Amino acid sequence: MSAVTAAFALTSRRLAASPVSAAMVFVGAGVVLGPVGLDLLSLRHGAGPLRTLVETALTLVLFTDATNVRPADLRRGGPLPGRLLSIGLVLTIGAGWLLAWPLLPGLTVWELALVGAILAPTDAALGKSAISDPRVPGLVRQTLNVESRLNDGLVLPLLVLFLSAVPGTSYAHQGVADTFWRSLLLSPALGLLVGGAGGQFLGLSLRHSWIARDWLSVYALAPAAAAYALAAATHGSGFIGAWVAGFAFAYTVRRVEHTKGEVARTTDLAENLGDLLAMVSLLSFGAVALGPALAHLSWRITGYAVLSLTVVRMAPVALALAGSGLKAPTVVYVGWFGPRGLASVVFGLLVAEEHLHGVDLMSRVVAITVGLSVLLHGTSAAAFAVRYGHWYQHATATKHDLRESAATPITPRRRGTRVQDG
Repeated sequence: MSAVTAAFALTSRRLAASPVSAAMVFVGAGVVLGPVGLDLLSLRHGAGPLRTLVETALTLVLFTDATNVRPADLRRGGPLPGRLLSIGLVLTIGAGWLLAWPLLPGLTVWELALVGAILAPTDAALGKSAISDPRVPGLVRQTLNVESRLNDGLVLPLLVLFLSAVPGTSYAHQGVADTFWRSLLLSPALGLLVGGAGGQFLGLSLRHSWIARDWLSVYALAPAAAAYALAAATHGSGFIGAWVAGFAFAYTVRRVEHTKGEVARTTDLAENLGDLLAMVSLLSFGAVALGPALAHLSWRITGYAVLSLTVVRMAPVALALAGSGLKAPTVVYVGWFGPRGLASVVFGLLVAEEHLHGVDLMSRVVAITVGLSVLLHGTSAAAFAVRYGHWYQHATATKHDLRESAATPITPRRRGTRVQDG
């Protein structure tokens, strides 16, 4: 892992100008190093270390993504991000559920629903140029940006509820009512408490100049870890706790006088660490999930993966954006760039550990879909951004009232490994 990380770091600037993304490099390296390749990386000693790795990565990503979203970010894109995060997200899960029914026989109704939920979140890291290319209008970039920051956290409550409906899972043993109370009420409450208190303490320290600048970015790791740990200790959802803590932490820090610009500086280390762990997690995914899944390919699994990346994503986006005034090329562009990444990998691992009847098939479907997304979205991002940018330039030259031309400030994605500027 260290050799792959070092090699990518040394060539990262050169690769940033190519269609080869960080996700492609790490997932591909994982397949080569895994059991179907050199057999240097496997789960012979159990899945515990892998689970710790991917859960830590997603916890940091959820927390830092939440800290970087402001209420103004939702207003900047008008109703578009809200449409994708409500109508679009629900329809995506529903479409994934329904299309899995004929293609994945043997799975129960709730296992099919889990497949739809696991593959609903998007990850902008797999299509970096779709957001970073300045030729793409700001409204579109901001809409994709906000959607990718928030949809993984919004899927979590549904994932938990679906798990509670499947007999034999740990959530089913708790019962739907207890799961709802612990995961969907108590966990967010703990996140609010920890994140808000953490922000208040930081504001107090900054006002009195108690904290050294070297420790400022270290501090943000504490509320993220504490929110996750408290929620998990109460048998709730640590991810939901960490996600809500990110919102509360950023909101509290921004309200403190003379600390308006401290949120970004405070979360630098957490973001960079989350970036690194996310890429290492994708490497492990390539070794222990994607590689073995490739040996059990079937037309049903492949067909569902293709539909998941096209119909399941693009049709709900088209319905969600109907009446928005966006042109067809924009709707297609937004619909195509719904790549699946880290959240789907982690959710898939959590479901796999519940030992469901259809877990092998579910794991293979998730692995092939994410692997195909890494390849297709990674290689198409730059070319599609250029092509769409040319269409937009031509359209603005002939029409002056395009909805896409609305002035929209972009909330920058500062992630170095997850989203690079090409």
